[in-house]
Amino acid sequence: MAYPDNNPKTAVGATKVPLHLVPPSAKHYLALALADGARKYGPYNWRDSKISVSVYVAAMHRHIDAFWDGEDFAEDSGVHHLAHAMACLALLLDANGVGMLQDDRPTPGAVGQLQYAFSNKNLPRTDTGD
Repeated sequence: MAYPDNNPKTAVGATKVPLHLVPPSAKHYLALALADGARKYGPYNWRDSKISVSVYVAAMHRHIDAFWDGEDFAEDSGVHHLAHAMACLALLLDANGVGMLQDDRPTPGAVGQLQYAFSNKNLPRTDTGD
């Protein structure tokens, strides 16, 4: 593929992780959530001690549920619930990458098959109009 600037660095750079696609606001919100965690538990604590999948998945769900239920910001930190949810996932990914993830997930189930077993036309309607 040719690039408009014909710079060889462009061709090499194009093969790297496309970090420019991550919304800057998401990075900033994530940093706020991570700063809150660093204050409470110490920075990079998930690299010093193993973390359990279940603890972070449960925390992520609590933040998403609070957001879904109409609360935007966590009362204790003032940080957006979605940022806290992103932080939970980020820590799981990083801990997994550095060998500090305690995988306490249950025995695998069938959700992977169920997610695609039904087409939208077979799902119950959630609207009230006909």
